[in-house]
Formats: sequence, C-alpha cells, structure tokens
Amino acid sequence: MPSDSVSPPVILGNEPGSFPWSVLAERHPALIQKVRDAFPYGPEQHRALDALLKNCTEGVVEPLPAGAEDREQWEEWGTREYAGRSWFDVPWLWAEGYFYRQLLEAVGYFGGGAGAGDSAWRGIDPFRPFKLAELDAPETDEELAALDDLVSVPQEEQARALLHGSLWGNRADLGFRLSGADEGGEAAGIVADDSEALWSLLRPARPDAGTVCLVADNAGRELVPDLLLLDHLLTRGYAEQAVLHVKPHPYFVSDATTADVVDALRRLTRAPGAAAEYGRRLWSALAEGRLVVRAHPFSCAPLPYTAMPGDLREDFASATVTLMKGDLNYRRLVGDRLRPPTTPFADVTAYFPGPVAALRTLKSDVIVGLDTRTESALVAAEGQRWRTSGTRAVIQVSA
Repeated sequence: MPSDSVSPPVILGNEPGSFPWSVLAERHPALIQKVRDAFPYGPEQHRALDALLKNCTEGVVEPLPAGAEDREQWEEWGTREYAGRSWFDVPWLWAEGYFYRQLLEAVGYFGGGAGAGDSAWRGIDPFRPFKLAELDAPETDEELAALDDLVSVPQEEQARALLHGSLWGNRADLGFRLSGADEGGEAAGIVADDSEALWSLLRPARPDAGTVCLVADNAGRELVPDLLLLDHLLTRGYAEQAVLHVKPHPYFVSDATTADVVDALRRLTRAPGAAAEYGRRLWSALAEGRLVVRAHPFSCAPLPYTAMPGDLREDFASATVTLMKGDLNYRRLVGDRLRPPTTPFADVTAYFPGPVAALRTLKSDVIVGLDTRTESALVAAEGQRWRTSGTRAVIQVSA
C-alpha cells in the first residue's frame, strides 16, 4: 500500500456543512437523545449521557476509564494517538467508531464506567428497540409474503432477486425487488455492476464448492435478505458452508449482532408460507455447522481492513469469496479516503487475502470503481448528493 504521504487524504469531520460534520455535530447528539428516551435509565446513566453529549460536540477525545476491559485494545486502535484532539480533527471513521464505544460506556453496557451503576444494564443493547420496531413493522410481513412468489421462478432469477435484496437491504420494498418490475428503478440505481463476475465465482453445484463469508451490516429488515441469500447459496450448491460475520456488541445503531441474527431467524420461522421454510432451513444449517456465526473483535474496530489481524485474514483467505455488506464495511474495505471515483476497485482492494465483493448502497462520500461516463452523468444530474442519498448502489468484485 502507498504511504500516507502520497495517499489521498483521510476524511475528517471538520468542514462545517459537510456530510461527516453533520454526523458528528447533528446525528450523534440526536442519537444520544433517542437512546435516553428509549430506556428508563437511572440518574447515573443520564449524567453520563449528558457528559458524552457535551464532550463529543465541544470537547476532545478522552481515553476509556481505567477499568474498561478493552482500554488497552482501544489505545492500540487510536486513543493513544488521538486523545486530547477534537473529535472533528481525527479521522471520521475513527471518530464514529469511538463515539459508539463511548455511548455503550455511558449506559453501562460493559458493566463499568460512569454509567454502570450496579451493572444492571450490562449487556442491554441500547439500540434494540429500534431494531425490533423495524423487524416487526407491517412492511416486513409484506416483504416476506413476496417470497411465496419467488419459489416458482427459475433458479437464475431467484439468485438475482436475492442478491439484489441483499444489496439494497431495507432501502426499498422487498416485494418490489422480487416482482421483476424493478428494471427501471433498482437496476438504474446500480452504478457499478460486477454481478456476472460474482456469479462466476459462485458456480452452483461445482465439485469444489467451498465457503462463502458474508460480513453483515445492519440488523432487522436488512439482515433478513442477507440470511435469505445465504440460504439460497447453501441450498442450491453455490457453497458447502457459509460464515456470517456480525458485530460482537452493538455498534452504529443498527449493526447486526448474534442476538439480531436470532431475532431475524425467529421472525422468519414465525411467518407463514415460504418465509418459514427459509427460517427452518437456516436454523438447521446453524445446528449442522453449515452456517456459522462469528463475532470477531475487529468487526468493531474503527480501522480499515488493511489493519485486520492474522486470524481474520486467514478466515477470509480460505473463502471462495467474501461478501462485504453495506456502507461502513465498504469504507473499511477501500479506505475512508477521498480517492477519485474512477480509482479501480481492484487496486485499492489488492491487499485483501482472497476474492472479495462489495454489496453497498451509497450513504457516504467514499466511492471507487466507477467509469468516467457514469461519474460525469451522476455529477451532472445530482451534484455530489448521489454519494450519500442511499439511492445508488454498487456490486463490485475483485478476484
């Protein structure tokens, strides 16, 4: 990898009006209030949340409490370097990750620190009400009912529909995606499409079918399509085993944890029709070891995947392909830097230990792998809004 002296600049949040600035100055304070309102926290948690609100908007980065079990890990990840600096003047990717770690500290999730009290709140996901509300929404019933129509279409069409369902996550109605009526909408929103290259890596029923890794992004109505895709890959012989990487603890509001996987599977198995069949097959796949859930600590690291530890590198190296889901994983995969959008995806992911595919809806400024014509058309039509609006997506592959 090139040295920092010649690399494109790391994205910071110190430009007022920019998207990263709005996240730090507006979204994070609003989230603190939402978390406060979602639980009957006691005075200690409220004081800690007030302190975090003031610190993240007006103060400087502070180390974790001395008793925090992961204090040393976070020092290696950056607090040793960034402590004493404004949240707006450190890398945006890092500032976001550390904010969520400090939010968990404030509500006593780890059973220590300012918000701990008597540790009664240890292990209580502060984002769980938001995740469950989405998973239990009436729209989810409509989306799952659409699976009944999918079972009768050709396998190739099923595969395409499930891939696009995973790509778009909860941005659009799943029933719309599975209806075949999306050619002018969803398909037009895909600004880089290497899906043929992806399917060439995932040839069904081949004798050397191996392991597919999927690094999950969000829980709820986005995790469900991810699970449906994995079921299809296992059932149709695209893979012998699937490994689903989730977060070891709550992160970025809606990021999926093992508990969220269980909630999603229960939601599927309780549904009528084909959805329940998917749920039962996935449940059995977990029991048989054909589907494995892993929660590596690095999944919550505020760092790019270039810094991944050796055991995680070995895991990805052994996979036929690793599917990186969502915006945050994309930023970590290609680096949270302002590269020209036409920078080849294969160039910035050359370090990755095996074939990798990004399934990403654009919700932040980072983007690579576009051709010049596509970039020019997007800029002419929308300025730079297309980078963050969530209406554009990419399927990018590096083999």
